[in-house]
Amino acid sequence: MAMSVRPSKHIRTMKDLLYETELNLLECKVCFEKFSQQQERRPRNLPCGHIICQECVCSLALPRNPRLECPFCRRACRASETSDCLPVLHLMEILSSVDTDSSGSAAAEAAGGGHVQSLAPAGCTLNLVFGGWGKLINPTGLAVCLNSGCVVVAHDGKKRINVFGSTGTAIQQFGVKGDFRSDVKYALDVAVTLDGYIVVTDAGDRSVKVFDFTGRSKLVIEEAFCLPWGVDINPQNEMMVTDSDAGTLCLVVADFRKGLLKKNLKIITNLCHPQGIAVCPTSGAVVVIEHLKAAGRNGSSTRMKIFSSAFKLIGQVDSFGLSLVLPSELHATAVAFDRQANILVADAHNRIVFGLGKLEEFPTFRPIVTHGLSYPVALTCAADNSLLVLDSGDHSVKIFSSR
Repeated sequence: MAMSVRPSKHIRTMKDLLYETELNLLECKVCFEKFSQQQERRPRNLPCGHIICQECVCSLALPRNPRLECPFCRRACRASETSDCLPVLHLMEILSSVDTDSSGSAAAEAAGGGHVQSLAPAGCTLNLVFGGWGKLINPTGLAVCLNSGCVVVAHDGKKRINVFGSTGTAIQQFGVKGDFRSDVKYALDVAVTLDGYIVVTDAGDRSVKVFDFTGRSKLVIEEAFCLPWGVDINPQNEMMVTDSDAGTLCLVVADFRKGLLKKNLKIITNLCHPQGIAVCPTSGAVVVIEHLKAAGRNGSSTRMKIFSSAFKLIGQVDSFGLSLVLPSELHATAVAFDRQANILVADAHNRIVFGLGKLEEFPTFRPIVTHGLSYPVALTCAADNSLLVLDSGDHSVKIFSSR
């Protein structure tokens, strides 16, 4: 029996290793294309130590000026100062010589090209990656329209709100700072209402703003928040907004089509720097992530509080409690509900997404995505229950499906 178990463990380890190598070492983090021996896709070292492909070096160089900025650390250099990344080229040669029959199907998958991945450990398959530096800059918020499947991302580019189709095709951009029709100064989070309007929390002027999908402003709620942060939509098509500085959770009711604010109520107070929020699309239960000033990674820890649809506290769990099931301390950066009402949590420090089960079984730890993430900052689920993860580490949206 022991002889039959050891090879399977070895193959599983090799699969994980090849998957990590392909995703983190053999792919340009600007265009998400695989490195190759061909001139346009050859890996090039920048003087700062970051690696991008030759085509992206040419694309990032300013017109009529050979200088470019590293898309990751902003250090300036000349295109002529870049050089072939010999370690990556050598690694590609080694992997290309691996016998796929002896190492299993993972080697064949790791050598393949394109954006679609057929292997992702812990129960999910990575189906699509889109965005990247140049399209998304330090993204912060993610939402999906359940009717159209369009994906909305808030980020720090010139046009703060980007709308993509379900296949990652860019459809619309808006939110230019100073444009009275679609002004967004610094977006923190985004949500899509049940009738198809985009809600943005703007830390720049401490407001909540509503737009249609063309980017036209429908409603601006000002002077009601200290620092609006997270936003989600409840089953009654009402906005739920966390106010981090005030320590409150607000219920905002509006007529989005007419652009009329009906009421703005502080329904939960005395929260500790609440940021991330998720509302169950079926029950209306609410999960809020609090940020505690305590000893821990980065000098703080997190706590999740779960409230019923009547806003009664029904459970909570902090970083210490979650760390009892893993060898390292967990730090929640985003939360969402899937279509079966399971609670999903992103941990940017451990680069994972895990599930905590349904409310009646909370908390039951289950790893969902354990590979392929750099710094997940937002989560949401599409109508088909595929998982969308906003990865600020490589400025991308990653879509996973259950296996």
